[in-house]
Amino acid sequence: MATLVVARLTIREASRRRLLLALVVLTLVVIALTAWGFQHLTALTGADGRPLPAAETRLGMSQVLILVEFMFSGVLALSAVVVAAPSISGDVESGVSLAMLARPLARYQVVLGKWLGLAALILVYTVASSVLELVLVALITGYSPPGPVGVVAYLVAEGVVIMSLTLLLSTRLSGMTAGVICLVLFFIAWIGGIAGSIGEAFNNAGIQSAGTVSALVLPTDALWRGSVFNLEPAFYRAIFGATRERGGNPFFVQQQPSVAFIVWAAAWVAAVLALAVWSFRHREL
Repeated sequence: MATLVVARLTIREASRRRLLLALVVLTLVVIALTAWGFQHLTALTGADGRPLPAAETRLGMSQVLILVEFMFSGVLALSAVVVAAPSISGDVESGVSLAMLARPLARYQVVLGKWLGLAALILVYTVASSVLELVLVALITGYSPPGPVGVVAYLVAEGVVIMSLTLLLSTRLSGMTAGVICLVLFFIAWIGGIAGSIGEAFNNAGIQSAGTVSALVLPTDALWRGSVFNLEPAFYRAIFGATRERGGNPFFVQQQPSVAFIVWAAAWVAAVLALAVWSFRHREL
């Protein structure tokens, strides 16, 4: 019960920040702009002035939609880091933790409650923004990605992973330090995923192994690629997947993460959360 109270307070505190309001407003503006852009894409014609073939139009729509979702992925990661970074460190520095823990409230309940509250915010934002974007694209262009549920699920998982790591660092470091470290690691993981794709395309075991290690250490990029897989038309993978030009392309994925990797990602989050509980329990206030 105490854990849920902390989760509710975390959500309430985040809702009062102007950052969250600004994020919602900017997201709605971006969705409106992308809807306007997709509307103009439907009117594209070839060199002869005739409408483009249906297959080319569908391919173009899918690639633009992947770019839009990539932007949402970056915004989601940045927002998760910014909100989670001061979540614990800020309370410690301001003395709020002393007041909270003076009551019959265990430290693990504080960590779990904050994690649940932040995870709920990530879930609501990701589902709302993604569903709104996908519905508008479908209404305007008639195109729907093959796996809309997978798109949203992988984005939520990506946000939860980076948030969990940020919360762990927040138990020991200042909010700014924890945030900067997590953002740097997020982009390193993204580059590692590109390197892994290059190694796979050119049969370079060393580079491919580096990409695999990067995905295991921080699963964010691999989860993002799961979203890309569910955004791509199947015929695109069949045509482009056999070429080496796909190497290093962060917007092309031949296969989605395996069940074993999804289990690993879930275990990774659980381990990081356990470390956060242990770290905060042994920190002097």
